[in-house]
Amino acid sequence: MSKITTELLLERAVPRSTRLRKIETLNLSKLQLKTGDLDPRLFSRLRHLQKLDLSDNLLDKFPNSLTLPDLRVLNCNNNKLEDVTALKQFPLLEELTYENNVYLTLNDDYKVMFLLQNLRLLNGKDITKLANHVRRVNSRKLTSKVTAHWEKFFRDQLPEKYTAEQVKSIKKKFLKSVQTNVVYGPSSLSEFTRWRVKMIAEEFLAYSLGLELNTDPEPEEKMDENEEETTESPREAAADVGQVGDFSSYINNVAIMPSKRKRNNSKPGSGNKKSKTQAKTKEEAEDVSAEPLHFLQCHSKGNSREDFKTQLWSCVFEPLLDCGARKDPIVSSSRTVATCGGESVCLIDCETGTVLKKYKVATEEFFSVAWTTLTMVISDSRKKSHNILAAAGRRGIVKLIHVAADFCYGEIKAHKKPIATVCFSPTRETHLFTASYDKRIALWDIGIPDCDYNFKASQLLVLEAFSIPLRIALVPTCPDQYLLAGCEGGCFAWNIKLDKEQKSRPFEAIFQFPDEDGGITTSHRVDGLAFLNDDVVASKSSKPGCIYLWSWSRSFDTRGKGCQRTVSAVILAELEWSMTDLSYLTLSTCPAKDYVFCGDEMGSVWMYNLSNYTAAWSSAKGKRSDKKIPPTQILKWPELRANGEQLTEVLVNNVVSDPTFTYLVVLTSVNITAIWKKS
Repeated sequence: MSKITTELLLERAVPRSTRLRKIETLNLSKLQLKTGDLDPRLFSRLRHLQKLDLSDNLLDKFPNSLTLPDLRVLNCNNNKLEDVTALKQFPLLEELTYENNVYLTLNDDYKVMFLLQNLRLLNGKDITKLANHVRRVNSRKLTSKVTAHWEKFFRDQLPEKYTAEQVKSIKKKFLKSVQTNVVYGPSSLSEFTRWRVKMIAEEFLAYSLGLELNTDPEPEEKMDENEEETTESPREAAADVGQVGDFSSYINNVAIMPSKRKRNNSKPGSGNKKSKTQAKTKEEAEDVSAEPLHFLQCHSKGNSREDFKTQLWSCVFEPLLDCGARKDPIVSSSRTVATCGGESVCLIDCETGTVLKKYKVATEEFFSVAWTTLTMVISDSRKKSHNILAAAGRRGIVKLIHVAADFCYGEIKAHKKPIATVCFSPTRETHLFTASYDKRIALWDIGIPDCDYNFKASQLLVLEAFSIPLRIALVPTCPDQYLLAGCEGGCFAWNIKLDKEQKSRPFEAIFQFPDEDGGITTSHRVDGLAFLNDDVVASKSSKPGCIYLWSWSRSFDTRGKGCQRTVSAVILAELEWSMTDLSYLTLSTCPAKDYVFCGDEMGSVWMYNLSNYTAAWSSAKGKRSDKKIPPTQILKWPELRANGEQLTEVLVNNVVSDPTFTYLVVLTSVNITAIWKKS
């Protein structure tokens, strides 16, 4: 039986009423209402209702036919809403609030701004200007792009006389293609853009080919041809709409321009893209395979523009979801990257340079970030995938952040000393490894938070390292059994299989490498470690000018018995690198493209394309390359000026590409995040 009755509605009216049709203000908050409790037949009698409060309930969506023709103000705070499109049934709505609905995102804000033509206030903020941009300028741009896509790729595919089957086929292809290829605005709004593109494409086909629409037609928008495009940027738009929890939209990031490059006069939020000519440095004038897109100063202490001392340490690209608001099913990899350094963690759209979110802890210095995707129960036992970001650093505490909800929902006091690096298991989404200055690597099960963000974390293993672990990597062919770590005192391997009773474990093997005197050694600092493919490991040690590539399977016999064995690394090749004696300039790999990346003490990025070598190395008889392999290219650091002075002594602490090597994110010692894009 429904919780809502005629008597309840009359009692909760403000003021109390004797007739449903006389009620203008109604308070139904804190009644534990679910979607099924909103009976359209009963609500249809509230013909003059203007203000409705449904806050602090359990609604996950709105029924499609509540029939409240005069509704002007709606409060849905603190529910479990997942979709807002049903709100279009309230066309006169002027004020809407739905804060603390953790599954709603910026994309939903844009949807309601488009659907509700009279909306003035959203979550307490005046959105008149932004909504006008969404309804007019955004729609005009997308309509133009959709039309152009049809003209270029599909118009000639239809014969003069076409059958219904041919129309059905081309419609399916066009809708898929147009959602794939029509892009506008930042990736944080990609779901909204695809939603509008599909809507516009269906309207276009209905008009051009006389097809029926799959959805109710939206009100036709009257465009003023002389209207000027608003200068409000996506970055400013995000700030206008507002965020929830511990995150805030960060709009004061400084884009620093190379001094030899013309100043970009494009409108804010346009992406600040440079032409190839502008992007070239003097040394690489004719050999540019990547061009710089953005130089961002978004980790400043206290948001100070004078901060060029904060060190940036770690970055990792956000994984794509199988479903959910942040899902981008069209593109092959994410362009959103999490970066950390100083007191903050930032989420950046690499294409536009927009800092989407910023999370700060005033007493922390973050050293490492890692992503995982958890399947969470949202309501009525239904499940949904969400990306969770783990961030850790000097305090030895792991922060767990539900990014879609803009909410840090918990922390794990993992170590009493700083955490150098963290990583999640690729096969067990709740398993997190933390490597600490206490000379231990711990494996945690972070659990899955319930709908109220209650979770239980437990420690599963402790690996004794005997020196500080700097980099860790799970062996791709057996990620549940072996872990490698580059440490201050060498390169080690542990058996991490959980079917063993021993919770605290010593290392199983330590690897020997050639030293600079021509001998071999186990005692050296390994500050770079990553797998190039299932077998080839790239590691960087204290031997100057050298990055080693070696075979895991040929170096380590998994059938060997006993702990603390010394084994020789089977070297496949050496990569030529800087002769600097500076440490902690780490390397990374892009396995899909056979690339190794490493920055140096001059701000440059050394890139190695090893696709011509990997086939030979995979052979059982593959021989070591006789000569050092030079870099395929070195990306030189541009001449940047801040406050009129040139930035010098730039160290590249880390450099990471997305899985398809479209973007390259460079983290420096001078609080600059540089984003390059492959040409």
